[in-house]
Amino acid sequence: MKNTKKLVLAALFAALACAATMVIRIPTFGTGGYIHPGDAIVILAGIFLGPVYGGLAAGIGSAMADLLGGYFLYVPITFLIKGAVAFLTGKAFHFILEKGKAAWMGVAVGGIFDILLVVFGYALCESFLYGVPAAVGSMFPNLIQGVGGLVLSMLLYPLLAAIPEFSYMAGASRRHK
Repeated sequence: MKNTKKLVLAALFAALACAATMVIRIPTFGTGGYIHPGDAIVILAGIFLGPVYGGLAAGIGSAMADLLGGYFLYVPITFLIKGAVAFLTGKAFHFILEKGKAAWMGVAVGGIFDILLVVFGYALCESFLYGVPAAVGSMFPNLIQGVGGLVLSMLLYPLLAAIPEFSYMAGASRRHK
């Protein structure tokens, strides 16, 4: 039963990551890309679903947004980068809780992973696709997106953690300070 709930919640997070990425799009000048709030869902997927389910949900949901949005070339890149963000976030969050630290610290670390992997992961891939100057040009918009994901996930975490099922899944039922 627990795996069924986790699978259903993973599908929910995948759908949320896709929707949050597609619904609010702020175009970035000169890159052809856009800034979106989907990164917050990616971070929260790792926290609430753990590394494996969270990584898959984040990767699949974010890649679906690229697929549906016409960014076909980015589908595998996004799957790997966003999946890695959620995976590392899930690992770090639970490690931080095990050390007796406050849950908000784990959320913040997840946001930092998001910033680093999104900025440098996409820059690395884009340097092969479009050349180094274009890749460097995409770093600032990706930095803004990552910071937005960090801030939004910090704001959404306490709301989701107040829901008993989510709190239990994050393993932080007594540490939401």
